[in-house]
Amino acid sequence: MLNKDNYVPWSSRLLRYAKSKPNGKLIYNSIMHGPYVRRMIPEPGDPDREVPVAETFHEQTDEELTEKEVKQMEADDQAIQAILIGLPEDIYAAVDSCETA
Repeated sequence: MLNKDNYVPWSSRLLRYAKSKPNGKLIYNSIMHGPYVRRMIPEPGDPDREVPVAETFHEQTDEELTEKEVKQMEADDQAIQAILIGLPEDIYAAVDSCETA
């Protein structure tokens, strides 16, 4: 979707910009490896029930996030914003309307 002739210099500028920010290492990590994905937290089963319940899982809640994970999620938002700001309006409109890009 991006003009392939300009992609290499654009991506190089974007990565340099990301590294220059105060939390640049986290923003760079987000760009290169994707955003933080919440973990599935195991919950023990209930052996006292008439029909034993096996271990279940739930998605990590905000309260279960570590400080490092919260900082990575904030850097993910900054990375997305930096990428979107660097796109021309027509490409931004097309990307913005997609669920994944």
